[in-house]
Amino acid sequence: MATRASSPSRSRSNASSRSAASRGGSKSQQSRRPPQKSGGGLGGFFAALGRGLAALWRGIAGLIGGAVRSLGVGVRDLDPELRRDGTGLLLIVVGVVVAAAFWFMLPGAFGEGLRAGVSTIFGAPSIVLPLAAFGMAWRTLRDPRANGPTGRQPVGWLVFALGVLGLFSVSHGVPTPSEPEAMRAAGGILGFIPSSFLMDLGDVWVAVPVLVATALFGALVITGIPLHEIPERARALQERYRRTPAEPEPTYGVDEAYDTPLVGERVVAEERPRSLPPVREESSNFDLFGEEESTPARGDTLPVTAGKAPTVAEPAELQPPVHSNEPLRAEQTVLSGDIQYLLPDPAQLKPGSAPKARTEASDAVVDRLAEVFRQFDIDAAVTGYTRGPTVTRYEVELGQGVKVEKVTALGKNIAYAVASADVRILSPIPGKSAIGVEIPNTDKEIVSLGDVLRSAKARNDHHPMTVGLGKDVEGGYVIANLAKMPHLLVAGATGSGKSSFVNSMITSIMMRSTPDEVRMLLVDPKRVELTNYEGIPHLVTPIITNPKKAAEALQWVCREMDQRYNDLAAFGFRHIDDFNKAVRAGQVKLPPGSERVLAPYPYLLVIVDELADLMMVAPRDVEDSIVRITQLARAAGIHLVLATQRPSTDVVTGLIKANVPSRLAFATSSMTDSRVILDQPGAEKLVGQGDGLFLPMGSSKPLRVQGAWVTEQEIRSVVKHVTEQLAPQYREDVSAPQETTKVAEDIGDDLELVLEAAQLVVNLQLGSTSMLQRKLRVGFAKAGRLMDILETREIVGPSEGSKPREVLVKPDDLDAVLSNLQEG
Repeated sequence: MATRASSPSRSRSNASSRSAASRGGSKSQQSRRPPQKSGGGLGGFFAALGRGLAALWRGIAGLIGGAVRSLGVGVRDLDPELRRDGTGLLLIVVGVVVAAAFWFMLPGAFGEGLRAGVSTIFGAPSIVLPLAAFGMAWRTLRDPRANGPTGRQPVGWLVFALGVLGLFSVSHGVPTPSEPEAMRAAGGILGFIPSSFLMDLGDVWVAVPVLVATALFGALVITGIPLHEIPERARALQERYRRTPAEPEPTYGVDEAYDTPLVGERVVAEERPRSLPPVREESSNFDLFGEEESTPARGDTLPVTAGKAPTVAEPAELQPPVHSNEPLRAEQTVLSGDIQYLLPDPAQLKPGSAPKARTEASDAVVDRLAEVFRQFDIDAAVTGYTRGPTVTRYEVELGQGVKVEKVTALGKNIAYAVASADVRILSPIPGKSAIGVEIPNTDKEIVSLGDVLRSAKARNDHHPMTVGLGKDVEGGYVIANLAKMPHLLVAGATGSGKSSFVNSMITSIMMRSTPDEVRMLLVDPKRVELTNYEGIPHLVTPIITNPKKAAEALQWVCREMDQRYNDLAAFGFRHIDDFNKAVRAGQVKLPPGSERVLAPYPYLLVIVDELADLMMVAPRDVEDSIVRITQLARAAGIHLVLATQRPSTDVVTGLIKANVPSRLAFATSSMTDSRVILDQPGAEKLVGQGDGLFLPMGSSKPLRVQGAWVTEQEIRSVVKHVTEQLAPQYREDVSAPQETTKVAEDIGDDLELVLEAAQLVVNLQLGSTSMLQRKLRVGFAKAGRLMDILETREIVGPSEGSKPREVLVKPDDLDAVLSNLQEG
C-alpha cells in the first residue's frame, strides 16, 4: 500500500538512525562472516558453465513463453512472478523426445532403450504421452494460474494414469513383470500396480468400477473442478444439449440483489491503467528448471515524496483494443419471418487515441501540489495518480491528526498553482482513505466509441440495451445497461457533449441490437440533431419533430405500456423478459378460439432530445405522460431518455425528477443547474466536450466519465449498413389520425382548456375568473377569455362586477354541455 512522505525533520532523523543501524549491522555481519574461498580451478569453471546454461535455458524459455502468450488477448502482460516458462520448456523437450522415439521410431540403442524404458512404465498408451506433454506445456506457458496450487497437476496426472493404465492392464489379463513384453503391450508398471491389487481383492466387476472412478477423480484434480459443482455442471450440460425445442425450461426473474446499471468489472489488466506502478522489494531464487521466482512486497501505488516526481521507469504505453471482425455481442441472425440480419462490422468504428498511463505534464502537477502543501505547512503527500482521457485524479494522503478541511479549503490555491479553474476535490475517494484532486489534462485523449464497444467488458455483456458511455477518471471503460436505469435524465449546457452522448447511445444500439430486440421512438424538436437516423429499421415511427405530435406519441407509449401490462397480468408474469422467454419456449397458451399470434415484445427506447421545447408547447400533457411512463414502464420493457440543455425547474419538474432515478450531467453554467440535475454541486466544475458526471440508480456518488465520441461519418456508415438490410416497419397506430371535429372560431386551439374550465365551473357551481387562474394555471387574460366563451355558450351568466358569475348549468347536464362544446 502507498506510504506517505514524512516531514523533513523526521526524515533526516529516521535516515540517520537507519544509516547508523546499517553501519552497525554491516560491521557485526562482517565480524561474523566466515572468510570466503576464491572460486578457481575446475570448480569455478563448472559453476560458471552452470550459470551460463541456466541463463541460456531461461532465455529460450522466455522467448517461447512470450510467443505463446502473444497469441490471442488477455495474457500478454502476465506478471513475471507468475510465469513458469522453464517448466513449460521442459515439458516441450520431454514431449519432443518421446514423440521422436514412438512416432518417428528413433533409431539406435538410445531409441530402443528409450522406448523400452517408457513403455515399461506407461505401457501401450506411451504413444499418446507427447500429446499430454504438449497440452500441459501450452497451458503452463500461456497461463500457469490455471494449473492451480503447486503439486496439484503431478498428483492429478498420477491418479489419472493409475486409473487409465490399470484399465489397460485389466483388459490384457493383468500381465506381471515376469512377462515384460506383455506388460509393455498393456498398462506397464503403473497399470500393473492398481490392477493386480484390485484383482486380488475381487474380480473384474470390482476392479473396473474402482479404476474408472480413479481416472475420473484424477481428471477432476487436473481440471480443478470441485466435487460439489459436478451435479450443477451436469444439469447445465443436460439443459444445453438434451433440451428439445418443444419442451424448453427457461429460468425466470430479472432482478438481482444490489443490482446496478453499470456493467460489472469484467476487464483484463490492460484496461485499468495505473500511472504509477507498484514498488516491489523482490527476493529472487531459481527453481529446478531455472525459473526466477520473485515475491513482491505488498503495494499498489507508488509513493511520491513531497517535491519530487516519481523515480520509476516509464511504464509501457497502453494500447487500444485490437480491431476484430467478430460481432460485438451474440447476434440474432434470423429475425421474425426468416429475415437474415447481420450486425454492423465493429471495424466501422475507428479507434481513438492510445491511452497514456503517465506523462511529464502529470508529473509536473505532482510537484506543484507538493509545493502547495509545503507552503501552507500541511502534513500531506501526493501518493500517486490515475490518468484518465481528459482528467487526472491525484491521490493525497494526510498525516496523523491532519484535518481533511485543511486540504479541501485549498481549492483556489491549488487551482492557482496548476493554472486551471476546473479543479474538483473529492473527500474522500470512494473506497479509499485518500483525498482526490481532479485536474484537467493539458494533453487530452480522444475516447472512441469503437474502443469502448470492443472492450472485454462490453463483449462479455450480451444484453441488447447495453451502451458504451466512455471512460472514467482511472482510464477504465464505462458500460451501462439502459434497461436497469430504468430511465435517464441527460442535461448540460450548449457544447457540453449532450448531443454526442445521444449519438453514441443510438449508435451502440444499432451496433449491438437487432430490430426484433430493440425499437426506438426518437423525438427531435430541433429538427437537425437526429436526422442521420431517419429510416433505420429500429424506429417505430418516423422521427418526430412537431412538439404537439410528440405529446401524442408519448400518449401512444402509455397505451402500448397498458397493452403490455395486460398481457403480463393475463399470463401471470412480472417482467417482459420472463414473458418473452416463455413465448420463445412455447409455454404461453392462448385461450381456445383465440386467433391472436403471440410474439416477444421488443424493448422500446424513447429518446427526447430537447425536453424544454415540449414543455413549452404542452407542459401538462407532456409531464403527465412522462410521469406515468416513468412510474410504470420498467417492467414493460419501455425506457425513457430525456435530454435538455436548459435544466431549470420549469422544465425538469419535481415529478419528473422523482421518477427518473438515473442522471447524467454534463458541464453546466451554474451550481443551481447542477443541483437541479444531480441534487448536488459538481457539474459546474466540468470542463465540457463530453466530460460528465454519471449518477446511476442506487448510487450516492456520481462517477466522472469522459463521453465516447463517434463521428458523423461513422454514424452514416452504420446507418447505411442497417438500412440496406431491412426497411423500417412503422407502427400505424402511433401517428394514426384522430377524429377531428369542427371547432368554433372563438375557441380555436383552446378546446381542451375550455372543456376543463366548463367542468370546473359546473362541478363547483362557481363562475370565478380567479378560480380558473388557480386551477388551470393560466394568466388573468386567458382566464377572462375562457369565462367569456362560457358566457356565449350560456354556461355562466353575465359579469356582475367583482362578484362570481351565476352558473346556469347543473352537474347532471355536464355531459351534454361538453358534447356541444366539442361539436362547436
